[in-house]
Amino acid sequence: MVKADGGKGVAAYIVPTEDPHMSEYPPDPFKRREYISSFTGSAGTAVVTADHALLWTDGRYFLQAETELGPEWTLMRGGTGSCPEINEWLADTLPEGSRVGFDPFCHTVEAVNKLKAKLQEKGLEAVPLLADGNLVDQAWGADRPGMPTAPLRVHEAVWAGASIQQKVDEVRQSLAGVKADCFLATTLDEVAWLYNLRGSDVPYNPVFVSYALVSLTDAVLYTNPEKVPPTVAEHLKAGGVAVRPYEQLVADVKAKAAAKACIAMDLSKVSYAVYQAAEEAAAAGPRGRKRNAADAVVPAAAGASKAVVDLVSPVVAAKAIKNAAELEGMRQAHLRDAVAICDFLNWLENKIASGATLTEVEVELELTGRRKQQQGFIEPSFPTIAGANGNGAIIHYRAQEGTCKTVDAKTLLLVDSGGQYDCGTTDITRTLHFGSPTEHQRRCYTRVLQGHIALAQAVFPEGTPGTAIDALARLPLWRDGLNYRHGTGHGVGAALNVHEGPQSISTRYWITTPLQVGMICSNEPGYYEDGGFGIRVENLLVIKEADTEFRFGGATFMSFEDLTLVPIQIKMINPALLTDSEEQWLDSYHKLVWQRVSPLLADKPDVLAWLKRNTAPLKEQLAAAEAAAAPAAAMAAV
Repeated sequence: MVKADGGKGVAAYIVPTEDPHMSEYPPDPFKRREYISSFTGSAGTAVVTADHALLWTDGRYFLQAETELGPEWTLMRGGTGSCPEINEWLADTLPEGSRVGFDPFCHTVEAVNKLKAKLQEKGLEAVPLLADGNLVDQAWGADRPGMPTAPLRVHEAVWAGASIQQKVDEVRQSLAGVKADCFLATTLDEVAWLYNLRGSDVPYNPVFVSYALVSLTDAVLYTNPEKVPPTVAEHLKAGGVAVRPYEQLVADVKAKAAAKACIAMDLSKVSYAVYQAAEEAAAAGPRGRKRNAADAVVPAAAGASKAVVDLVSPVVAAKAIKNAAELEGMRQAHLRDAVAICDFLNWLENKIASGATLTEVEVELELTGRRKQQQGFIEPSFPTIAGANGNGAIIHYRAQEGTCKTVDAKTLLLVDSGGQYDCGTTDITRTLHFGSPTEHQRRCYTRVLQGHIALAQAVFPEGTPGTAIDALARLPLWRDGLNYRHGTGHGVGAALNVHEGPQSISTRYWITTPLQVGMICSNEPGYYEDGGFGIRVENLLVIKEADTEFRFGGATFMSFEDLTLVPIQIKMINPALLTDSEEQWLDSYHKLVWQRVSPLLADKPDVLAWLKRNTAPLKEQLAAAEAAAAPAAAMAAV
């Protein structure tokens, strides 16, 4: 840091999770924040000064960060009233005149503008360190992993539902409204969706390191050409897409800007480095002086060019609203997943009933093994969370050999998992107990389930953002003075990333994207007691048009359809707390699960019998449980 920026030095250096594509889950060579801090969560930003090493993260990761951070690190609990924001902390802590360094490829234009504005209030300067390269990479040295080299694959038309040409044409239509000549897509799932390709550069996310540049006349994929096998090359050629080296992107952007082309970019997603490269080149013009790499981030004079126009990515919006083929693929994926999970749950129940003691890792491996037996399974959609008792309260927990807990009849077990299939992506959470849960656990579980049911039954008018219905899932918990620190629902990609925007069902009031027909969201309220247990019930939902008796003001109303088809364990429910309507929903859901999944279990009679027991009406299941417990109670009395 002392020698950075030509020896001028910086007093602080910011290391975000994000990579040049603003990925939630970066490929291994871009996991810089994880390398310097040892914190493996998917959300967090490190700040390093001469005297401090701080890690900001949100409520999902407080417990995990406490475990993973070394003694030299200070955990900053973002989102709590006592925790300042990063920009605020820097402005209030560093002396006037201090310089704050950052890698301009790992911060968006919006983020840098906010950083600059806050620092300038206190006489500080934000310094993009492009010529130096990333400072973490310098420390990482030869141990830093190389860029992924696995080949790309075509996402089949039967599941894509639209050709490359159709998708590119939609992007071109959006350019007319902003009078732009081309659009730059920078996030990895955008590129994969746009060109009907999938990759394996990022574990659990079928994406690959790349950019896409679409003009009115051509389309380009920027990636490592060695990763493009003949089948993919033919697919791209048929779609009118040229392939250029990944490293060529900045030079091509500068060339277009210098030629006075107007480039549309989503400034909430594009890196500051790419944006400033365009602006600086446009200001210089085609005959400007020669520039080196560092010049790419020298800001053009205010108003000197119109190289870039801010455009909310048309790809993000199109990708979020699934077409008929994508929805069918998601339904097929959830049916396959249901078979795997029912098979797993039957195995787990029998194992525990036999007196076996398992580890969390064994539970995870068994579940993944059952998924691997399903047609079209590729990999999990995220690391499986198998959290026993207190580990269930670590919201994104990952079990490790040697330190994981055991699972037996006394365990409250939270299992959050998902699968990537050739046709779709799944994400499901079930909370299980195979012995006798406490009354407190049952009450908390029932409140979570009531919130889940309330959201699943929601009907709302078009134009409603997710923030407007988030409270439905929290109200039953609030009535008991309980809550949870994570969002209630996130978007999910179709055979893509398990976390997808722009929609969200959460308390994040700044996300105003309306929920629309064809979007897929999770429904996952929860409750957690640190060191005690974690509870979460999660299904994926697709938004559909509601069949309402009236249409006030001509408005369309919307509702949800469950995609996830796995029984909800009755043992954890306190039935006295349920309303008749909630019981009816549960019985209807289980009837649907039986109807859809049972035909797929004809060759697994033991799993079919398990499914029949666990999808029976609530009162039948309770009566059966009472009858089964009676002999044991009688023996205990003797």
